[in-house]
Amino acid sequence: MNALDSFRSLAREYHLIQSSASVLGWDQETYMPADAGAFRAEQLSWLSARAHELATSARWQDSLEQALAEVAEEPSSVRKDLLEMKRRLDLARKLPVALVARDTQTSSLAKRAWAEARETADFSLFLPHLAALVDIHREKAELWGYVDEPYDALLSCYERGCTTAQLSEEFDVLRPELTEIARAAAERSRVRFRPLPAGPYPIAEQKALNEKVASAMGYSFSAGRIDTTTHPFCSNLGPRDVRLTTRYDEEDFCSSLFGVLHEAGHGMYEQGLSTEHPGMASCDAVSLGIHESQSRLWENHIGRSLAFWEKWYPVACGHFPQLRGHSLEDFMSHVHAVNFSAIRVESDEATYDLHILLRFELERGMFRGDFDPAELPFVWDERFEQLMGFRPETVAQGCLQDIHWSMGAFGYFPTYTLGNLNASQLMRAACCDDSVIRAIQQADYVPLLGWLRERIHCHGAMEDPSTLIENATGQKPRALHHLDHLRLRYLG
Repeated sequence: MNALDSFRSLAREYHLIQSSASVLGWDQETYMPADAGAFRAEQLSWLSARAHELATSARWQDSLEQALAEVAEEPSSVRKDLLEMKRRLDLARKLPVALVARDTQTSSLAKRAWAEARETADFSLFLPHLAALVDIHREKAELWGYVDEPYDALLSCYERGCTTAQLSEEFDVLRPELTEIARAAAERSRVRFRPLPAGPYPIAEQKALNEKVASAMGYSFSAGRIDTTTHPFCSNLGPRDVRLTTRYDEEDFCSSLFGVLHEAGHGMYEQGLSTEHPGMASCDAVSLGIHESQSRLWENHIGRSLAFWEKWYPVACGHFPQLRGHSLEDFMSHVHAVNFSAIRVESDEATYDLHILLRFELERGMFRGDFDPAELPFVWDERFEQLMGFRPETVAQGCLQDIHWSMGAFGYFPTYTLGNLNASQLMRAACCDDSVIRAIQQADYVPLLGWLRERIHCHGAMEDPSTLIENATGQKPRALHHLDHLRLRYLG
């Protein structure tokens, strides 16, 4: 075995450990009995420690260096793959194994506490876990190092090459524009809105419709499935095993359907990645801002379009007879409804990014020491009211609504808005291809998925996110396209 193959074998071993942990994590969020939580936390902690030990070992480093020396004259793609693995090694070696294990165990227990706290609207149940996770991630940020503030280190974990200062500057420009669009769109929607016919929309029928739509978009059920959970997510459990989850509301079938559209976007990205060398950067997603661009593109640009519903509304009427006397025009007023919601995952496209701006400000503030985690509910409510014009009724509708902080995913939220910006830019570029736009107008998504496979999916994590977007669209990332999209759809 040559040096390159030897290192790829090590990377595969690492991926076997990580993917085994992913299976346990997916089970924890779907079918695991409540009393199994403590031992599951121990299992996940043990696996994360073993994976970290391997990926920071002298054996790993020596093998990687030998592979890099061997491929000095190889195609640049092979060398790029190894250089990205070296960048990851340099970051991983800065974290002690004990800290990685403590982080995993703390977050596993925190997720169970968060679920109980959210259900009972009792922030005190989650506070000790949140405080512990903030401390752990402050420690990680100091070990990794950062440009200006600790949040830089956390943000770069999810969006390579992005800094807090850059993001803050971009969000400061977006905020007044988004606020103006959202308020005008909400007023326009108030006049045009027609509610859905009353439920129930049986869950069995929702599941059947969701599967038809996901399959037609290009999500492969031979390499995935859809399950039920509290907070929808997509999980890659290994090559050709990409699973989605959603949640159901018998009063509104769109809740689960748009959840599936979103998660299927993530899933099709994962299914489009190379499976040739599991564990290598070339087989991995590049960033969450790119990942989210895929989910938001399919959920919003496709799933909320008139062409999509001209095909799928008659199918929905077959599953839900009460829709048959409800016109497509009236239904589209529901799909394009805009109002200021307390819940991020239930918010509409026009107001969604305001929810993200709030979370970015709060995360950054916590890590700068502007306020203590114990003050989070009060700070949340105050700043939420400034953005949306009202306060959440309970902490379950406020700072406890998202699972992310219980996972220790600080720096994750901004990538949702980056994903929206990227999605609009990618969609604009894709529609410059005549074959793609003609097919979209007929609700045929094979050419669009092929376009994304060629320009985004097949590159894995070989390029920085901004470079990937520029190569795919011919332009550096620009917020202008997303603002144009929102104005066109919601303000005419």
